[in-house]
Amino acid sequence: MNIPGVEPFGTLKGYRRSWMSRDLAAAIALISIAIPEQIATARLANMPALLGMYAFVAGSLAILIFGSTRQMSVGADSTIAPIFATAVVLLAPAGGTNYQHLVTMVALFAGGFVVFAGLLKLGWIADLMSTPVVDGILAGIALEIVLGQLPNALGLPKGGATVLSKLSHLIKNIGSTNFWSLGIAISVILIVYLSEKIDRRIPGAFVALVATIVSVPLFHLQNHGVTILGKVSGGLPSFGLPTIDFSNFKMVLGTALTVAYVTVVQTAATARLVATETGEIANIDADLVGVGAGSVIAGLTGGFAVDSSPPRTALVVKTGGKTQLTSAFAALVMLGIALLATPLITDLPNATLAAILLVVATRLVRIKELRTVINYNKAEFALAIVAFLAIAALGIEQGVIVAILVSLTYRIRLAARPRLRVLQRETGTDHWVETSDAPTENVESLLVLLVEGPMWFGNIQFIKRHILSAIHKTTPKCKALVLDAAGVEDIDYTAAEATSDMIKELGHQEIQVVWARMDSAIEARLHERDLAAQFKEGDFFSSVESAVDRAITLVGDQGRTGGDGTAATK
Repeated sequence: MNIPGVEPFGTLKGYRRSWMSRDLAAAIALISIAIPEQIATARLANMPALLGMYAFVAGSLAILIFGSTRQMSVGADSTIAPIFATAVVLLAPAGGTNYQHLVTMVALFAGGFVVFAGLLKLGWIADLMSTPVVDGILAGIALEIVLGQLPNALGLPKGGATVLSKLSHLIKNIGSTNFWSLGIAISVILIVYLSEKIDRRIPGAFVALVATIVSVPLFHLQNHGVTILGKVSGGLPSFGLPTIDFSNFKMVLGTALTVAYVTVVQTAATARLVATETGEIANIDADLVGVGAGSVIAGLTGGFAVDSSPPRTALVVKTGGKTQLTSAFAALVMLGIALLATPLITDLPNATLAAILLVVATRLVRIKELRTVINYNKAEFALAIVAFLAIAALGIEQGVIVAILVSLTYRIRLAARPRLRVLQRETGTDHWVETSDAPTENVESLLVLLVEGPMWFGNIQFIKRHILSAIHKTTPKCKALVLDAAGVEDIDYTAAEATSDMIKELGHQEIQVVWARMDSAIEARLHERDLAAQFKEGDFFSSVESAVDRAITLVGDQGRTGGDGTAATK
């Protein structure tokens, strides 16, 4: 198998026998967390518990074969499950055959998109979403999970489709709370949090899962109104393509694109997490191929899309896992449970699954990081709030799209408003700096401006207005402009054309324009073709001081001749 940029089984390269015990120990910790989490996430996705188990097997197998990050854990994930679940449920009743087919179609398309993103080396698109916006999106998804799972935790029937309708339904029915279910949910949450406080390696969720399964028949909890998972059909999954309903194709495609983008962002973040902890720099594009292939495999087994998991990956790192054999060992155990041991989870209370998902939801809300953001930049914190509100008001899929657009709009606006600094000569030197505590001096009738950032179609008019305003404010009257282009890494055609027009306009006002510290490649481009008349080779210099000397010379020459080049009259 020869896939460009992907080394099959690359995470096992250089494997040492001494790593086996570490991978096995990490696998035990991983499977203890994965069993309750994968079953709970399947419930979040409105899919059978068995398919949650197979999602973990599919993701683990794919990342083992195609991935690059040695400790990355892939499987059913609570970040993307609400995205496709809330979209598909609008077209088909949750849990029905048509619903499952649509979810499977989303998995196949989303997986295909992620694979292609990896093959085309598009991992960089993960950088188009800022950290504060990701925090806001995760907080919105957490809200969706909480409102969706509280009825199960309280022993109430589900109701409502939107955030407001779910909240309204919850408030109206709160008086019918089943306190046995509530007690189970509280107990599970306490077990998880207390076990983590004692030692994060203690599988609190697994302990709670086993304890509550045992308690159902022991205390006859079903007689007290506690609902359970019920019979879970085991055995091998059936392979094949879902029935395609082309009337829903547009929705499936849109949802798949959203799931794919969130998967790319989270996979990139997970790979960077491992790099930070271990120092090993992985190939994010190869990881995308692995994660995407996991969704395709899961889809072919009638399952749902998978994603990398930062919490499970962090657990693998902390428990000493060295390679993807950790996930492979855990997947074998999960496969054995799916084939042989599903009757053991029949008595699993729905309140237990709800409580586990509520714990997961709290971890999606990065309170500490949001506090740091608001202290660092209130405008970026506002972006996080906008992302959160967009998801709360519009739903996850539309909210994610709005959050991305708002984030890009904010960044484009900043790029369209670059800083232009007025420079003055530091007294007694040839250094040109901003006015500061150090003494500086002006050169009469000369304006020196430093442009910080690329000059492009989105900001060139802003730059022109700023330059012309600065010239207007210069006293005595400005006769020469030196543009320091040290911060200009590119000038597109629109900007070059507009700048050429500005130079011509300033020429009519008898104002000379000289360039300093322009990148040689950009300078060569400006000298070409129709723009050459305004961008003369003699007006570009390697330092600000030499550009200033040239400007002074041009002003002096202009004083000795008329504006049209004839001798000046006295």
